[in-house]
Amino acid sequence: MIDTALSANDIWFLVQGAGWTLLITAIAIVAGTLLGILFGVARATLPGWSTLPLGFLLDIFRSVPLLIQLVLANSFIPILGIRATPFAVSCLVLALYTSAYCAEIVRGGVLSVPLTTRRAARSLGLTWWQDMKEIVYPMALRVMLPSWIGLTLGVMKDTALVGWIGVIELLKSSQILITRMANEPLFILCIAGLIYFLISFPISRLGARLEQRWRDND
Repeated sequence: MIDTALSANDIWFLVQGAGWTLLITAIAIVAGTLLGILFGVARATLPGWSTLPLGFLLDIFRSVPLLIQLVLANSFIPILGIRATPFAVSCLVLALYTSAYCAEIVRGGVLSVPLTTRRAARSLGLTWWQDMKEIVYPMALRVMLPSWIGLTLGVMKDTALVGWIGVIELLKSSQILITRMANEPLFILCIAGLIYFLISFPISRLGARLEQRWRDND
């Protein structure tokens, strides 16, 4: 029998923190993926010189540490006269951060499709959109999926940084409990780590099953 001062309310507090972690992750991944597809396709198909400003902007989001981006955005957005909660700032910054990495995943996936295959599709009378929809995307998706799954798991863990601007997600809620019950820090962190694992494991398994199904259908 484990002797602990943790109550059911404390566990529920951690679960609520996990809920905020999942919500921020979901918003960041959905918005970041949509933007990343747009940016990635543009960088893969448009002339290189025309996407230089976009590439430079995405490099900024990939190069500057996420914590600095969160703190700067949380500080400067109110200066611009925009009222935004720490939660909204977190979702915005993480979505842009995700889009910067997702754009490279998409660009790499699109460029992985042999140019001869695309030329053959166009010679058969397919339009650019039909070529992308029927030829490029199905082939590129197999290349992109493992990296996208890794990005999703990485963003979920990166949500731990939003606690610095006042969002009480999973790690922040565990830190609050540790501050209140200083004699059980390792036990609380173990519970938080277990919750992270329970969230991450189904996502990684889903990605592995999709990859295996594609290999079986080849």
